[in-house]
Amino acid sequence: MNNNYHKIKIIVMLGLFAAGANAADINAGKAKAAVCQGCHGSAGVSSSPLWPSLAGQGAIYLESQLNKFKSGQRENEVMKPIAAGLSEADMQNLAAYYASLPGKSAGGGSDAALIGQGKEKAGMCLGCHGNNGQGTGMVPKLAGQQPQYLAKQLADFKKGARKAPQMNAMAQSLSDDDIKALAAYLGSL
Repeated sequence: MNNNYHKIKIIVMLGLFAAGANAADINAGKAKAAVCQGCHGSAGVSSSPLWPSLAGQGAIYLESQLNKFKSGQRENEVMKPIAAGLSEADMQNLAAYYASLPGKSAGGGSDAALIGQGKEKAGMCLGCHGNNGQGTGMVPKLAGQQPQYLAKQLADFKKGARKAPQMNAMAQSLSDDDIKALAAYLGSL
């Protein structure tokens, strides 16, 4: 075998080793998550309409959001100081931990007609958020979130208080009733 083959083999092996060395540690994430439990629940399932459930959310999305809170790109008076104290490894570990947990539906409430209206309008959401609202990569899981939390996020996108160009544009087309219906449906998944 030629010398270049061995050099390439060594470089690939070092790259694989380095990737493994940077792998997220779910147990470290679990230990770090103690501070998160007050808002996001002991198993990552929030019982409060103010805070999202993190269980089952994609690790890539969670890490991205922690970075946005830390940098100030996403504003939240509670999350900013928490994220400011996290290292890159902490964020990766927390994201891996919450992504490893099973999600649980918050339910959409008892208004079947409202849930049905939301289902009719949900096509605009499911193209990006997955056909069951399960999220994909950088796009968050909406299924099972607290309806009030979802409604607030949609309203914030509509007002421009939360910034994401595609969501800001999409939310502009929603009435307050549309927002309530979508939130009820997505929460029921």
